[in-house]
Amino acid sequence: MWFFLVKSIVGAILGQSTNAWFRKTKVGIWFYSKVEQCYNWAAKRYDIEILSKEQKLIKRFPVLVKRITDMENRLKKLEKE
Repeated sequence: MWFFLVKSIVGAILGQSTNAWFRKTKVGIWFYSKVEQCYNWAAKRYDIEILSKEQKLIKRFPVLVKRITDMENRLKKLEKE
């Protein structure tokens, strides 16, 4: 059992390291741009909404977003004066 646990941890570390290295190569940049194009095509074709990190945080913390918006509005008002 310990063998499989250690094997999976080492495999994950090596896989992530390889992925980080591959992403910086010319082939990796090309590959990831093609994958992103495919994702965008599928999102448009099947009308899937892909949320950004900011949109996820807005949904998660609506009170904080309201406070920040209020502060920005007050700042704009002060700048006009």
